[in-house]
Amino acid sequence: MTTTLHWVRTPEFTRICDGITDPYDRTRAFAALSRINTLYMIVRAGSGHLGSSFSAADIVAHLHLHEMRAPFEEGGDLYFSSKGHDAPGLYASLIGLGALDEGLTHALRRIDGLPGHPDVGTPHMPFNTGSLGMGISKAKGLILADRLHGRGRRVHVLTGDGELQEGQNWEALAGAVHHGMHELTVIVDHNKIQSDTWVSRVSDLGDLEAKFRSFGWGVVRCDGNDPMELESAFRKRADSFPDGPGVIIADTVKGAGCRTFAATTSMREGEHMYRYHSGAPSRADYEAAHAELVDSVNELLLRHGQEPLALTSVEHEPVPAPRAAARRLPQVYGEALAELAGRDPRVVALDADLVLDTGLIPFSEQFPERFFEFGIAEQDMVSAAGGLAAGGAVPFVHSFSCFLHSRPNEQIYNNATEGRRVVYAGSLAGLLPAAPGHSHQAVRDISALGAVPGLLILEPANADEVRSAVDFCATSQESVYLRLVSAPVRAEVDALPTVPLSVGRGHVVRRGGRTVAIGSGPVVLAQLLGAAELLAADGIDLTVVNLPWLNRVDPAWLAGLAEGADTLTVVENHYTHGGQADTVSRALLEAGLPAMPRFRGLGLSEVPRCGTEAEALAAHSLDSASLAAALCSGAPTH
Repeated sequence: MTTTLHWVRTPEFTRICDGITDPYDRTRAFAALSRINTLYMIVRAGSGHLGSSFSAADIVAHLHLHEMRAPFEEGGDLYFSSKGHDAPGLYASLIGLGALDEGLTHALRRIDGLPGHPDVGTPHMPFNTGSLGMGISKAKGLILADRLHGRGRRVHVLTGDGELQEGQNWEALAGAVHHGMHELTVIVDHNKIQSDTWVSRVSDLGDLEAKFRSFGWGVVRCDGNDPMELESAFRKRADSFPDGPGVIIADTVKGAGCRTFAATTSMREGEHMYRYHSGAPSRADYEAAHAELVDSVNELLLRHGQEPLALTSVEHEPVPAPRAAARRLPQVYGEALAELAGRDPRVVALDADLVLDTGLIPFSEQFPERFFEFGIAEQDMVSAAGGLAAGGAVPFVHSFSCFLHSRPNEQIYNNATEGRRVVYAGSLAGLLPAAPGHSHQAVRDISALGAVPGLLILEPANADEVRSAVDFCATSQESVYLRLVSAPVRAEVDALPTVPLSVGRGHVVRRGGRTVAIGSGPVVLAQLLGAAELLAADGIDLTVVNLPWLNRVDPAWLAGLAEGADTLTVVENHYTHGGQADTVSRALLEAGLPAMPRFRGLGLSEVPRCGTEAEALAAHSLDSASLAAALCSGAPTH
């Protein structure tokens, strides 16, 4: 079913801003226009962070219209978002200002379009963000470089309030004071909701003003959705704290700008989960919010004697998704973990602000006394898991894979050196979904964790294998890194038979000839099964093997598999270096087989691309057609 969507062209932004002489109403109008296009972009893309974009829209409008000096010129003032979730709103504003090509309005989260999180490949994005807590440090380094080169620009950084739970923010504050960084202003988008729920429920920030002041920063507080208060706050920051760094704590509303999305009006009494953090709103919500925003713009235009808003309309038909299992693996995992906790009182769950995405709602509701929320503080969480393990608990630790393997890597290793048994469950593993962009695509986690002593890496392919994996984790004498793909599991993979898990051993899921391909997880196995169908038309009968163990392989099992293979290819949802292919190839070499099959490893060799699932797979030659060609001809993928 098609939906009529509406957006605002860049010349219409210009007409409206030129026609409204009052600076505060101009800011209000620009912010509302940006919200209209942000909404359009997210609905067209099918995903994106709406609430954060809307809460920051007035701040971004004020900065670019009134505060920054020559922001798009060499050496001009600089603004960037450290929190990253507000990328659609920032893109919409830059398009409205003519700083980004208008055609990109239609290319959010698409190949060669606008990434889900800020990326330096996009004009006027000085840094990659999405992994939180780095922005203040990056700004400090840039200011130090500016001083070396005699540049005198000002740097403005937007952070989220939940983002301030990351310790790197606080490490950065003292150095900015030590160096007298008067060029630096941090704006906290204090909408009081992180991801889907209230910051105070997750890990309360306490007295933010006092905390910043204790580091020596100048502090100003204002209503971040009120242009008049924003103007006053920036003047006070400049006049009262001219010799050092300053922070503006901007109290905002998540989803501000329309009642449909504003947390203050959209959340029912007693409701603690905000519904518009990520993803596209329903058709009804889109139409209601769009109407509200258009009315707010037209009210301003009428007040200033201008013509009503002129919109451009397009018909939009969402791309149908492949036939998939009803539930995604993190949800199946969460149910299995809750069942395990019912049998084993030692099981505890730790989370890093992703209770919904990691499937932990059932556990948190059934065992609240054994559920521990740490917020956006992965290092703290992992070390606490080591303490829980030392005290006799069996901790299961949760975050997105992209953050869980990297931010607390040293803490994971430390737990291992102490012999602590911990289960690390990382969701959103691998290339897909590709829409959020490379900050959220975990394709180096196997290499980062594969050498940790006493740590098994296990990637289940479907619901049955997830349940088996949870049972395995409960009894394993070693720690486990459970790699959970969050993309939908295709029906043909969900229906695959499973066998009891045995460390380092896989099983054949499609029996064919002597061309053998090893894979793991739902993404690779789905593409290999598709490739097998394509190859069959060329007379090649592909054998497909599911090997869910990513850093272990049983030598005897592998020798038996190799004896029946002329070519053996490992395809992985990971970079080609340091992944499963390296483990398998080494085991083959050490096996000393009298006849060795030709071996290849296929995977990613460049930073993962942002786009739809089909676009990303094809871009990295991991789709069925590309794999069939590679397996048929021996040509490497890129």
